[in-house]
Amino acid sequence: MSAHLVCGGLTFAEAPVEVRERVAFLPHDIPEALTEMKQELGLTEAVLVSTCNRVEYFGATNTPQRAAESWPLFLKNYHVLDTDVVLPSFQYQDEQCIAHLFEVASGLKSMVVGETEIFGQLKSAYEIAQKNGATGKWLNRLFQSSFAAAKEVRTHTGITRGSVSVGSVAVELAEKIFGALEGRTVMIMGAGDTSEKTARSLQSRGVRSIMVANRTYDRAEKLAGELGGKAIHWDTWESEAIDVDIIISSTSAPHYVLTREKLLHMLRQREPRPLFLIDLAVPRDFEPSVNLLDDVYLYDIDDLQSIAQRHLDERLTEIERSREILKPHITRYTTWATQQLEPHNRHS
Repeated sequence: MSAHLVCGGLTFAEAPVEVRERVAFLPHDIPEALTEMKQELGLTEAVLVSTCNRVEYFGATNTPQRAAESWPLFLKNYHVLDTDVVLPSFQYQDEQCIAHLFEVASGLKSMVVGETEIFGQLKSAYEIAQKNGATGKWLNRLFQSSFAAAKEVRTHTGITRGSVSVGSVAVELAEKIFGALEGRTVMIMGAGDTSEKTARSLQSRGVRSIMVANRTYDRAEKLAGELGGKAIHWDTWESEAIDVDIIISSTSAPHYVLTREKLLHMLRQREPRPLFLIDLAVPRDFEPSVNLLDDVYLYDIDDLQSIAQRHLDERLTEIERSREILKPHITRYTTWATQQLEPHNRHS
């Protein structure tokens, strides 16, 4: 029986995007990574969470110290990083770990406080782990309890009101460059949830034309249909992008989708006017040096933090109310976990 809950990792608070993208896991890699992680960290149960803002593990173990010490080594080995690379990481155990998960699920530890994408990302990470037999009674109950707690926070506080998604903050940046967005043409690269929310935010601000490019054309067609936009085939996006004002990208590509060389070629074919690039992907989709080109404005996921900080200041009261709501949920799980261990303690 595993006596301890543990978690750890690195988020936007500990590590910039240049570090996070080197240790991010693509969805199809997670089942294999879970198996290796359980073995290296000495976990009996495990969930691995990898999003644009965080790479974290949650586990049950009898050897919490081993898990904490082995986590950075696992990341370095799995991603074949130099041994001298410093990976800043937090580590929590037992009640701290429970509270951390509940706050993450509720959006309290997001770059944009109150955003709701993380809830779905946690559910997806948990379902992958469960499907691959990596969870048991400790993590099953822990994650299910966190989802219930997060729903109560969203229902009974104003934490999600206003501009709280990554997409809506990205739109605020677009308005800083263009002013009003009426009449602007936008290309969305990658048809996932983040892209869809961003597209809807843009439409609400008056964007007249949205193109959707995705490696799976059917998915691009479906999203474009929902948005009243136009689907384009992935192999034609570069020629289509010549006439757009804003490109927002959130693909799962393991390499740069837009390089400086590609963009230089595109810029020669378009009228001189601003091109706004928002890179929501980790690993990043746009080569950072494109920002040095004339009339090109590139923002990555970490650049959103300055705007997000303003929302944090506005939400401090809601954060405290949210934590009060979470307290009984944390106590319930802790009480249950203690009861599970009591028979074991009596026989030891």
